[in-house]
This record gives sequence, C-alpha cells and structure tokens, in this order.
Amino acid sequence: MSNEGDIFGKTYNPDVLSCLANLSNDEVFTPPDIVNKMLDLFPEELWTNPDAKFLDPCCKTGVFLREIAKRLLVGLGKQIPNLQERIDHIFQTQLYGIAITEMTGLLSRRSVYCSKYPNSKFSVSRFQDVQGNIQFDKCEHKWNSDGKCITCGASKEQFGNKDENHAYEFIHITDPEELFKMKFDVIIGNPPYQLETGGAGKQAKPIYNLFVEQAKKLNPRFLVMIIPSRWFCGGMGLDSFRQKMMKDEQISQIVDFANAKDCFPQNSISGGVCYFLWERGRKGNCTITNIINGRSQKENRSINEFPIFVRYNEAVEIIRKIVSSTSDYLGSITSGLMPYGLSTNVRGEKEYLPAMLKLHASDGVTYIKPEIVTKGTDTINVFKVLVSKTGAEHAGEPGKDGKFRVLTTTMKVIGPKEVCTHSYFVVGNFQEKTKAENVANYLKTKFVRFLILQTVSSYDVSKQNLLFVPMQDFSHPWTDEMLYEKYGITKEEQAFIDSMIRPMDSDPKED
Repeated sequence: MSNEGDIFGKTYNPDVLSCLANLSNDEVFTPPDIVNKMLDLFPEELWTNPDAKFLDPCCKTGVFLREIAKRLLVGLGKQIPNLQERIDHIFQTQLYGIAITEMTGLLSRRSVYCSKYPNSKFSVSRFQDVQGNIQFDKCEHKWNSDGKCITCGASKEQFGNKDENHAYEFIHITDPEELFKMKFDVIIGNPPYQLETGGAGKQAKPIYNLFVEQAKKLNPRFLVMIIPSRWFCGGMGLDSFRQKMMKDEQISQIVDFANAKDCFPQNSISGGVCYFLWERGRKGNCTITNIINGRSQKENRSINEFPIFVRYNEAVEIIRKIVSSTSDYLGSITSGLMPYGLSTNVRGEKEYLPAMLKLHASDGVTYIKPEIVTKGTDTINVFKVLVSKTGAEHAGEPGKDGKFRVLTTTMKVIGPKEVCTHSYFVVGNFQEKTKAENVANYLKTKFVRFLILQTVSSYDVSKQNLLFVPMQDFSHPWTDEMLYEKYGITKEEQAFIDSMIRPMDSDPKED
C-alpha cells in the first residue's frame, strides 16, 4: 500500500485496535487482521468503485470502516488523484456506521476520522455535524406484558432503568432503510452476541441472529458478519435462524474457527466463531473453510445436507456412512433433560430408609421418597447409564493439544431404584446390567464421542446430541475397531477422529 493511501501513517504501529481486541470478554472487538481476511472475500473491483456504499451496523471500534477506507484510498487513487478530495469522497459518501453505544460511537469516530468529533478541525474529513456518518441515537425497548422486549427479549427488570440499555438501534427499528435512506452495496460487522434475559440459570438469549436477519432486509450486494458458530446446531431460540441460514444458497462462503481463540485470542466463546459471505442473487453450494489448530481445510458442499450444519468437512463422509446404513439411533432409548422431574437443587436424606430411592446429584448421593418423582417412572426399576449434561468440558473448546473432551468420566451405570436430578440424563432401559454396561462402554468410544462432537455447541449435552449415534446390539460390547470395520471408516478417517477426541481418562491438568 502506498504512503499516500495510508493516511493514518504510523499511528497504527502498534495498532491500538489490535490491543483493544485483546482486552476483555465483555465486548468482543475484532482484530484488524481478521477484518482484512473478511474484506478479502470481496471482489477486487469493489475497491475501485467510487459509488459503492458500506455500512457497519454495529460499530464498536470502527475497525471495519477504517480498513475499508484504507483500501478505497488506494483503489480510487487514479479516479480521484487529489488526496483530500478522495478522503472527503470516501468518508462522506461511501462509509456509514451505527454505533452500539455512545462510547463506541466516540471510539469509532476517533478510529475512522482521527477525531471523535468529525466537525472539528482535527478530523481528516470535515463534517457539518458532531457524528459524521457514524451515528448513535439512543433507542428504547418495547416491553410486552411479561416485561420482555418484543424485539430482542431483554428483561425490563434488568435493562429498563439503565442508561446503557442495550436497545441496539439497528435491530429495534422497524424499517432499517429509514436509518440512512439509501441502498448499501456492503454490510459488514461483528454484532453483539447475546443479552442476559433474567431467566432461570441466568440464561442468555442470542441476538446476533437479529442483526443478520435485519441486514438481509436491506438486500445489499454483499453481507459479511462474524458471529458465534452455535447456530450450526444449538443455541436458545436459534432453530428458525439455523433453518433459514441452511436453506439460503446465497451464502457462498463460511470460514469457521472451532476454537474461538484462533480468531479472538483472549476470548472464550462456546462453540467457536465463524464469518460468512452472503451474495445477493447467488445460488449453489457453499465453500466451507475449517480452521483447526492453525490448519486450514476447505471444501465446497451443501450446508443443508443434514438436520444440523456439520461444521467439519472431514466429518461429512463419516456421517454419510452412518445415515446410509441405519435409521435407528441411540436417542430412541435416551431420556430428555430432567428425566425424573427433579431439578438440579433437589436433595434427599443422607440415611436410607426402606422403600426409598437413591438420588444421584452433582455433589453426591442422597435418598428420596418415590412419590416426589414426577416422570420417567418406566426406568426407575431397570438398569441405565447416567450421563452428565455438562458433558463437553471447556465450554465446547479444545484443550491445549487441540483435542476435545466429550462426555465425562462421571458417566456410570445405575440400577433399579436409582434416579437423578436435572444434572444428568439417562440412556437405556435394560433388565440386565451387562447391556447397560455395554452402552456405557459404547459411549466411551472415540467413534461415538466424535459423532456427538458434531452436534455440540456448548458444554451442555442432551438427547439431541445423539443425533448421529447409531443404535447397536448391546448384547455384547463394542470397541472402536469393531465400529470402524462395521461402518467402513478408512485409516485416514480414523486418524482424523483420533486427532479430535481426547481419551476418556486423560488428565484435566493437561489442559
């Protein structure tokens, strides 16, 4: 890039926005190098188009608009030779942003205009007003009778009286075209990911999907956003969004980081992150790029082949072999969550009395009266496998060796007159203990845990995560070698499975 094109000069060495990207888990700032990889998805002629208009609807640091400006300053050099005229044209007619807070508005303007007040003499391009083209207008939630925002699900109790109410303007306005009253060629950004809703267990509601869907309403030529990968297979309230994304053939590329730290080094984001390219009017398969332990693997395929989006290219053929050979899966003998209607905090008596049931909870065993069990009575008097619902450790992230620990060593067989709290679910319904033991050993195989991994988006697992795990004849035990032979798993596929899955008895200290 020429010196003339880089009007920011040495201001960005070291880049202050790279430093901000490493500060906090509270706001996920995008590192400039990731921004530029996202910009590389666009055709080169975009940077020589003086009429192209760009919008970041969720400005935090202004890094997207800043990096776009640097490319346009070079690309438009021949068409607008005068540097100041070129600067004014780019900043005043091509670049637009919507800040998510008043503070990020100031930060973004400082990054893009070199002044938080673009109408001041310090701004690289002088505007008539204090916000320039990066606006922040405080918006209000619209509460329903339950005290939840009808748009984003925010809790009135939590956000109703706060100055920073997280009512993001871009998703709370009915018609987003009213914001700037223009069409955009490119919409790009890193939206807020979730909001606390005040629900049970302090659950958080994803909101990044609302930004994606609102951006599509503007029908840009290109849409690129970096978002959590949990939409692939999980996440509260994401079922509809997942189906829409999987059926959308205008998504031409997905770049997926199974470990979010490969993208955001200081942030732990359950299930990883991805960025995608959406191209208006385009149809066909999608190019999927997996980033695993610094290794990149790319394949062009349909994202709508299975009920969920299978993220790993090298897993697709393995799953195809499973689904082509069976229609019977382990989920058919698996309970839902809270299998006996007993919440996580239920505890019984320490001493056993006649006719009591043994209760397994996260902190040990107590004894309860049978009448407090409200569901799952058909499995009380049989053998079954107890599986912790927090079965994907490290919040769905790999350990230092790049491998995932799927299911925990707390898994065990429990017998008749034994039940559990919501901390677990149960698999099986057997009269013979040996069959339940064979199920437990089956679940411990790398083959099964690899199949479960394809459906994991957080540290929680449930019946839904057994989507691809085939049912077996449990009158005898199963080993990985037996399963590989049964399903025709090649040596290369076995090596991939081994590269992804930790042994069940590995030492947690290794992480």
